Amino acid sequence: MQRLVLLVIIAAVAAVAIVYGLRLAQKTSNAAVASLLPRDTIAFAHVPDFNQTRDQWHQSDIYQLYREPAVQDFLRKPLSRAPKTSSVSQTVHEMEQLDLKDGFLALTSMASDLPKVVGGFRFRGSQEEAEKIIERWRSQLPGTGPVKSRETVDYQQHKIDIATAGPYAIATVYGGSWFFASNDVNELKMLLDRADGRIKDQNALLNTDEAFREATAQMPMSYSLLLYVQPKTFADKLATLRAAVGHPATPDQRTLVEQIRSICATTRFENGKMHDVIFLGMPKQEQDGPLTRSSLALGTRDTFIYAASLINFSKQLALFDPSTGGSFLGAGLQKIGSALAAAKITPDDWKAAFGSELGVLADWPGDMHWPSLIITSPVKDTSRAKNIIGVFLHGIDEDAFWKETERDGVHYWSMQSGPSFIAIRPTIAVSKQVMVTGLDDALVESAVRRSENSTFEFSNSDAYKRAAHSVAPPTNFFAYVDLGLLYSRLDATLRPMLLMSAAFMPSINDYADVAKLPAAEIVTRHLSPIVSSQRYKGSGYIAESVGPITLNQSGIGLGLLGGMGALGYQRGFPSGLNPWGLAPSLAPQKATPTPSPTPSGTP
Repeated sequence: MQRLVLLVIIAAVAAVAIVYGLRLAQKTSNAAVASLLPRDTIAFAHVPDFNQTRDQWHQSDIYQLYREPAVQDFLRKPLSRAPKTSSVSQTVHEMEQLDLKDGFLALTSMASDLPKVVGGFRFRGSQEEAEKIIERWRSQLPGTGPVKSRETVDYQQHKIDIATAGPYAIATVYGGSWFFASNDVNELKMLLDRADGRIKDQNALLNTDEAFREATAQMPMSYSLLLYVQPKTFADKLATLRAAVGHPATPDQRTLVEQIRSICATTRFENGKMHDVIFLGMPKQEQDGPLTRSSLALGTRDTFIYAASLINFSKQLALFDPSTGGSFLGAGLQKIGSALAAAKITPDDWKAAFGSELGVLADWPGDMHWPSLIITSPVKDTSRAKNIIGVFLHGIDEDAFWKETERDGVHYWSMQSGPSFIAIRPTIAVSKQVMVTGLDDALVESAVRRSENSTFEFSNSDAYKRAAHSVAPPTNFFAYVDLGLLYSRLDATLRPMLLMSAAFMPSINDYADVAKLPAAEIVTRHLSPIVSSQRYKGSGYIAESVGPITLNQSGIGLGLLGGMGALGYQRGFPSGLNPWGLAPSLAPQKATPTPSPTPSGTP
C-alpha cells in the first residue's frame, strides 16, 4: 500500500514538472525572440508553435460549428463564388511540414518613408529540406509580381539572398535552424549580429526594456499569439504634429496615446474557447471605488447583454463645458453645459447624487420582435438626482414635453410625442436606490420593481455564473454577452424576413440558399456566452475575455460588418425596399419563433 502511494506521488510530481517545463519553455521562447530585436522595436507579433495552434483551432467551438454538415451545406453556394484559395492552403500545408516555431514579425523603425520590418522562424530538419519550400515563397513576393533580380551578399559566414521585384526587395538568410527575412539588408545584418551573440551591450535588446518586461510579465505563460506595441513612436509623432499646428501640450494635457507606455496582448485556446489577455501600461484613469455590479439585480432570464463600468463624472461633465471642449462636440452639448452651469451643478453634485457605476442591460423576450435596452446607475441622494435630471432634460430640448409622475416613491419622466411608426417613449426613473433610463415606460417601471425586489434571476443562472468565474474579478469594467440566446432570437426574427426576401427577390438565391439556413439549435449548441473583465493592477490595465470568440474579436467583426453595410448602403438598395427586400408595411411586428430546444449557454 505504501509503495502504491509512493508511486502516485512520484507520478504527480512528474506531471507537474512536465507541465511546468512546457510553460517555462514557452516563456523562454518569448525571451529568445525578444533577444533578437532592438530595444526600440515599435511592434512585434510572436507565434510560438504553428502546428499546435492549428490543432487547437481545429478543436475550437467556432471551427466545430463551421464543420457542422448543415452549416457546410448552407455555405457551399456562397463559398463556391468566393476566390479560390489553393495557394493559401498550400502555404499552410508547407508551414506544417516545416514545423514552424517561434515565428515572429517586427516593425523596428519608421524613421524613413519605408518602415523597416524583420521576421523569422525556427524550422525542423536541414536547411536543404527547408529551402525546397522557402524558395517557392521567396520567388514570389506578395503583391509585387515575379522576382526581377537576385543577388547574394556574404556576411559573417552567412549568405544573404536579396530578391528584388519592382521597388521592393526582400533579404533572407539562414542562421542554424533559424530563417530570417527583412525589407532592409542592414536591418537583417543587425538581426544576425544579435542571433550570433556579437552584440555585447545587452541593454540594446528588447528583452531588457522596462516597458516590455512590465507588459509581458502580465501575460500568461502559454499562448497561441502575442502582440506587443510600443506607442512612444506614435506619441512622439502626435506631439510633433500638435506643436507644428501651434497647440503644444503641457505635461498635464497629454493625450491618451501619450500616456500609454506599452500595449501587450495574447490569445490562446482553452477547452474549445478563446481567451484574450490585454495589458495597457498607463496611469489609472477613473476614480477609485469598487465595481459592485449592483445592476445585476435588474436582469432577467431573457437578458443577453450585461455590462457594468466605473465612470469618472468629473471628466464626463467636462465634455458639456463649452470652455473645455464641448464646442468641438456640437451645439447640443453646449446647450446642456449651459443649462448645468446656470443651475450651478458641478461634478461634486453629480458624485453626491449618483454612484460611480454605470450599468447596461439588454433583454429579448421570445415573444418580442426587437430587444429592449436600459441604462442604470446607483442613486445616493434622491433629491439631488431629481434636480440634475430635470436640468439635464431641459438642456437637451427646452421645447420637449416630459410628463412627470410619482408612483410608489419613484419619480418618472416620460417624453410625450405624437403617433409614429415605431412606438418609442423615452423614460427616466429615479428611486431611492437606482436611476433607470429606457425607451419604454413600462420597461423602465418593470426594471425599477426588480431593483427593489432583488430577485437576481439573471445573476443566479448557471450560464452567467460559469462565465463570470472564467475571468478574474473586475475592478472597473465587466461585460457578458449570451451568444446562444442572441442568435436564437435573431433567427426567430430574421428567418421569416430572409425567406420572404428570397421570394420577392429571387436573385438572392444566386448567392445563398436561404432555405438551407441551419436550424437555430445546430448553431447555438456551439455558442457559449462571451465574458470580459477589466482590472487595474500594478501600473496598468489588464483586460480578459473568454468565449467562442472574444469581446475584442467580436468588436473587430462588427466593425468589418459595419463597413460592408456602409458600402452596400452607399451603392444603394432597390427603390421602395429596405435591406431585407421588404416594404415597410410587410415587416412583422412580432417575432414568430420556431419551436427549438433551449439554446446552449442560456438559463
